[in-house]
Amino acid sequence: MNHNASLSAPPRRTRRIVLLGPAILGAASAVFVVRRPLMMSAPMCMAGRWHGCFDTFNGVVLITLVALPLAALVVWALARRRRAAGVASAWRMSLAEVGMVHGTVPFLWMTMMPGAGAGIVPARVSLVPLRDLVTMGPGGIIGNLLIFAALGFFAPMRFVALASVPRILALGAGGSVLVETAQYVLRLDRVSSVDDVLVNAAGAVLAALASRRWWRTTAEARSDRPHPAPAAAPAG
Repeated sequence: MNHNASLSAPPRRTRRIVLLGPAILGAASAVFVVRRPLMMSAPMCMAGRWHGCFDTFNGVVLITLVALPLAALVVWALARRRRAAGVASAWRMSLAEVGMVHGTVPFLWMTMMPGAGAGIVPARVSLVPLRDLVTMGPGGIIGNLLIFAALGFFAPMRFVALASVPRILALGAGGSVLVETAQYVLRLDRVSSVDDVLVNAAGAVLAALASRRWWRTTAEARSDRPHPAPAAAPAG
């Protein structure tokens, strides 16, 4: 048995290395591609100017990347405090909380950025499913998939009540409906589309499926715990 286990360990380790290599190359390639547009916003962001930094996609992405060390520090501080208090899964809970916020707020910020005709052009609504997917293009579809991806990835790890695919679907769809409604009410020169709701919810579900191995075991362990029997009513 020990011999067979020792033989199965190297292939598993090799598989992880093989998967980690392309992931690192992909991240390095993405940074190389976006370095030029991000650096265009760097002077404005370093000067603390709103225009050219916080009101542009490039500026928000740059601030999000720069804030990654701060987010990691917050995770470490929360986990250390919870471990001192004897909380189980302190690192997982802390990472999930910070990941939900750090991975969702920037995308919501970019989604709520007003267009050139904000407050002037009338609000627009598209309620025909799948009609706007053609005009979104690959970039628009990927962006909509990422809006609630962090929420779908980390929420079931943090909240056992959300540890199911239907509930994450409802969470992503509900959050997207609120965003689309806000865009319409505030007249941000954006189209409030049912396709945005569908793609946003799909992104949350896909991210939840990607993290399922981490939240499924916790949910099953909670459901397997014996529930106390209700106390019998005293005889009258």
